[in-house]
This record gives sequence, C-alpha cells and structure tokens, in this order.
Amino acid sequence: MNERLDKLREKANSLPLSSGIYIMRDSRGEVIYVGKSRKLKNRVSSYFSETPKGIKTAKMVSRVADFDYILCDNEIEALTLENSLIKQYSPKYNIKLKDAKSYPYIKVSVKDDYPNLSMTRSRIGDGAKYFGPYSSSATVYDIIGTLKKTFGLPSCKHKFPQDIGKVRPCIYSQIGRCMAPCSGKVSRYEYVSAVNCALDVLSGDIADAAKNLEKKMYEYSEAEQFEAAARCRDTIVSLEKLRDRQKAVTDPKAEHDIFALYRDEMCSVISVLIIRGGRITDNEQFTFSADEILEPENISSFIFGFYRRREYVPKDVLIGFDIPEEDAEDLRDSLSEMSKRKVRLHHPERGELKALCDMAYANAEQNATHYKKKTENENEALAGLAVLLGLEVYPERIEAYDISNIGREHKVAGMVVMENGVLKRSDYRSFKIKTVEGQDDYASMREAISRRLGHIGDESFPPPPDLILLDGGKGHVSVIRQLTEEMGCDIPVFGMVKDEYHKTRTLTDGESEISIAKKQSVFMMIYKLQEEVHRYTYSRMDSAKRKSLRTSSLEKIKGIGEKKAKILLKELGSLAAVRSADVASLSEVKGITARDAEEIYSYFNDKKGR
Repeated sequence: MNERLDKLREKANSLPLSSGIYIMRDSRGEVIYVGKSRKLKNRVSSYFSETPKGIKTAKMVSRVADFDYILCDNEIEALTLENSLIKQYSPKYNIKLKDAKSYPYIKVSVKDDYPNLSMTRSRIGDGAKYFGPYSSSATVYDIIGTLKKTFGLPSCKHKFPQDIGKVRPCIYSQIGRCMAPCSGKVSRYEYVSAVNCALDVLSGDIADAAKNLEKKMYEYSEAEQFEAAARCRDTIVSLEKLRDRQKAVTDPKAEHDIFALYRDEMCSVISVLIIRGGRITDNEQFTFSADEILEPENISSFIFGFYRRREYVPKDVLIGFDIPEEDAEDLRDSLSEMSKRKVRLHHPERGELKALCDMAYANAEQNATHYKKKTENENEALAGLAVLLGLEVYPERIEAYDISNIGREHKVAGMVVMENGVLKRSDYRSFKIKTVEGQDDYASMREAISRRLGHIGDESFPPPPDLILLDGGKGHVSVIRQLTEEMGCDIPVFGMVKDEYHKTRTLTDGESEISIAKKQSVFMMIYKLQEEVHRYTYSRMDSAKRKSLRTSSLEKIKGIGEKKAKILLKELGSLAAVRSADVASLSEVKGITARDAEEIYSYFNDKKGR
C-alpha cells in the first residue's frame, strides 16, 4: 500500500465530524486545493480511499503531501472562509473568479436638476439610482449610449443648467441625436421627463416608457409646443425598435439569475444569464481548464464568490443542475444573509424556467466548444515547438527576454511570459541594468537572467520556466547557457533570430539554426512572443527615460537636486503641474523651502517671458 496515502488516510480518520475547511498542500507546502464540509472526517477521508475518482480529483490527490483544517461554528462561516482562502492562495485545482475587477453599474443622478447617466464601479448612499451590476464596462457604455440616443440626452461633458446658453449646440443636435438643452429651448420638465423614461427602460418597463411619452406628446401638442411633441413621437418610434431588439423570455416582472454547468474532461464552463424585467439583460461565461476541479457539490463556493463581488443578489437564483441539498441549503442561507432578505434557490424541472436553464446550458456548451478549439490550436503550437527543439518537457511556461537601451543610462531587460500558449501579463518583469558599462547586450542579458534565476524558490516571484527564449542569436544563447550551467539550472535556452525583414523565421541553439517558417502555428506563436517582448521592453525603457528626463530638467534649477526633483514630481504629479504652480503651492510641498519655491517659479516664468 502507498505509504503517503496511508499516512494521509490515518490523519483524515482522526478528524472530527464537524463543519470546517480543509487545505491540501503539496510537497513544497504550497496550497493546491481548499474545500469545505459539514463533516470534515467523512469528506477528507473520501479523497484518500480506494474508491474510483474523477481524473481531475485523482490528479490533485496524487500531489497532496499533507493537509490542514480549520473548524467553523456553522456552514455559513465555513463558506465565507473557504471563499476567502481561495482568493488568498489561488490554489491550482480550485475554480476561481480570475478577474479581480469590481462590477460596473449605471448611475442616474436623480437628485440633480438635470440628471445624468454614467458608469460607476461603486454604489454609495448619495441619493442616485443604480442599475446593475453588469458583466463589463462595455455593456454599460453600450446601454448608456443606446438610452441617450433613444431619448435625445446629451453625451457631452457640459454641466446643466450652468452651461445653458453659454455653448452652441453640436452636430448631435443637428442630426437629431440630442435635444440640446444647451440651446435654452428645452425646458427642465422635458429633460427630466426623458430621463424618467430612461429609468423606466432600465427597470424593464419599456411599455410604460412608451405610454408616458405618448401622454406627454399629446400634452405638448395641446400646448402648441410642436417641436417637443415631435421629439416625443420620434422617441416612441426609437423605443419600439429597442423593444424589438430585446427578447422577452418570461414574466414581465421576473428577476432571475440562471446558472448552468457544462463539463467534460477538457474543460468546464459556468454560464450565467441575467434576467431583469422578463428580458435577458446580460450574461457571463466562466471557463475553467482541465486541472480545475468543478463538481456540483463544490460549486456553491463559486456562486457565493460571484455574489460577493457583484454586491447584489436577486430574489430568485435558478440552478440548472443538481447540487447536494445540504450545499444548496448553506448557499441559500448565505445569500439571504448577504442580501438581508430571503433568496429563493431552486432547480426547475419543467416549464419556461427549465427552458431558460436549457438556454444557459446551450451557451455554456458553445463556449466550451470555442475554448477547446482555441486550446487545441495552442497545444498544437506548443507540441510542435517541443518537437522542433527536441525538448524533454512540454513547455507549459515560456519566458522571453529582450534588451532595450538608449545611451549609457537607460538600459532595461524585459521578461514576458507565455503560459499554456497564452500571454500571462501578471508575471511580466523588467530589470534595470545596474552593473554593465556601455552597450553590451550579452552582459546585460546575463545580468538580467542571473537576477531572475536567483529568485527560483522565492514564493514572491513566478515559478521557473520550461523554456527560455532570447531576442538574439548564437552569441546570446552561448552566454546564457553558460550562466544556467553555472547556476545549476537545467532550463533549455534558444535564441529568436530575425531575418532581413525583421521577422523571426529560425531559432538557434547556439550552434545551428532551426527553421520554424513552415510550421505556421509555431511561427505565429514565436512571432507573437517576440513582438510582445520587444514592445514591453521598449515601453519600460522609454518610461524610465522619460522619468529621468523630467527629473534632470528640474535639477537645472538652483537648489534643486535629484531628491527634491523626485519629491516635486511625486507630489504635483507631472512636470507640467510643477511648471504651472504658483509660489504658494510649491511652498506647500514637504521638503521644498520658500527659497526653493521662488527659484522654481522664477525659472519657469522667466523662460515664458523670454
């Protein structure tokens, strides 16, 4: 019997039959999976039993060297703690909400004399009305743009009523896209009426908005305000077109979020349909790789995390698949506590709600098909690269390096990362070259990569690569291969060699060249990597150069050295701000004396007068 599993099974059998969290760790002590259970002993023991397991679970268990646990007073506390630990450790096998964004809302400043529609990522108690949250800022801007176009609301940055009569109507007024309150010909009553109609639409009541507009159209006609009446007529037509674009799927007052799950051995997808006012207003797709464990019994943690970030839970949450009743009960209680009202969580088996779940599932399946096709192309490129280079290990993680410099002062090495065929920008790094005199690319590359390899084993730095690619030829490869041997790092190193058209068509191992031109998928991947590392490295060098130039220009002023120059730029934000500041503002900067302020002001203002 496996000694490792025996020890883990013995430890698991000693756990209490209590609610809590378990934390799986690998041989390096890294957290690879976090889970929760009402009965820790039963749940954790099941991982190390001889019963058959899914491929993903079996793969995770094969890496477990030890586990910890935390007892919780109740299931809601366990669910909250599990979510927090997943966010903290980002374990390899847990499903995760990878995007750390805050969700956007549509804000309508109804307390203002002339209310405005805008996008925001925070809800505050300012008396405004908020709609959402939505899946992306693009969705929000699209809705705001449609509403402003439909109701003739201004898209400019002018403030009303302050700017009424002070500016001329723009082209949007001429083409009928804006009622032009700036002209002074539109009453506040008409403007607010249009905003109220937009509020009706955001609430899902397009029919009510049309009725209100029709009523006002007759009022304007009777008052012989024919231009306002015509605007109402045109808006009603636009509303009908908008209504045709939205698909009614259920009861006009319905408010649901619908979760569907698609799974196979290649990937898993959770699809979420957002229904407000009986119509689909938004949707989100979450795709997870083959390594991430997504089972119906632990999906409650995902849904809980989903709503913690959205800050809003509808009254009805529909689940298009079975989850254990205990988990459903925990999730229902947690969401009710979060929203401060009762949330209904159910799994419809017939009728129009079941049809909506089927629709969400179809979206998830379609997204999975797209993901698998994309992954197959990426895997084909990586596999082709491994064959061409004769690699022993599939290059899941590739790091590419480039050097960019201007003169002696501005030398930067950039490192970009590709993981499983996808650029991983969160792992990019840049190294300011400190020890190399002159423009010696070989020595600069050696310094940068020696500093990077010196971080192997450092938890605050990304893991080591399976392959290193250099923007350079045989000389670069020879220098870095010697370095990796000296440091005891068995990492393959190759150079990306450009042709006369500045395109990479061959790679070099330091002795011979390997053509990639005929392998289209490999060529495109290497081309993408080389363009990205060049772009990133140049941008980091250019940023350093600009910062240095701003600082050095201030150092020309009497009494201002490098330290004070940096303080000025940090406090005031830019060289332009320093140049336009008066003596009093300059004197308020900590570390700048009254005499310094006078010298700075005189320096820039004397130059202006010349």
